[in-house]
Amino acid sequence: MQINTMVQDALDRVHELIPAILGGLTREDILWRPDAGSNSIGWLIWHLTRVEDDHLADLGGRTQVWLPTWYDRFGLPYPERAHGYGMTAAEVAAFDIPSGDLLAGYAAAVAEQSRAIIEALGEADYDRVVDTRWDPPVTLGVRLVSVMVETAQHVGQAAYVRGLRERADGHDSGWQGHV
Repeated sequence: MQINTMVQDALDRVHELIPAILGGLTREDILWRPDAGSNSIGWLIWHLTRVEDDHLADLGGRTQVWLPTWYDRFGLPYPERAHGYGMTAAEVAAFDIPSGDLLAGYAAAVAEQSRAIIEALGEADYDRVVDTRWDPPVTLGVRLVSVMVETAQHVGQAAYVRGLRERADGHDSGWQGHV
């Protein structure tokens, strides 16, 4: 398996889960948090997608999908380049969207751009240093591993919160957390 194929497969698996997690949920379900210090399904999906968009656009020398169209459509009370890292519970609580369709649309647009960026990578690109703020400096390959792990972690969290929401409401949709 080529590196590009493996990276794309990992990201595709996350993107396949997003519509399944959001499917059938109301706005209230998407914004529900188990407690005041927790993340909502919507915030988790937004965050994982923003991280992928931010990091891959940078790696590919492209403009983030978020800027400016999706940023304007979401109308969130966050700075334009925010992607959720380091947000407080109050900032997470300020996340609000009209429906899951907006999140799913943004995620699909990010997936499309990510595919194009990954397809354009050559094997030598994976060793290119992309961030010298760390010791050792971060290569493109290491950054992609970080994105794959982060997105997988957060899509799993979103699925878990969906299950908590369903049980809190006393209903079980039969959704099993996988496609």
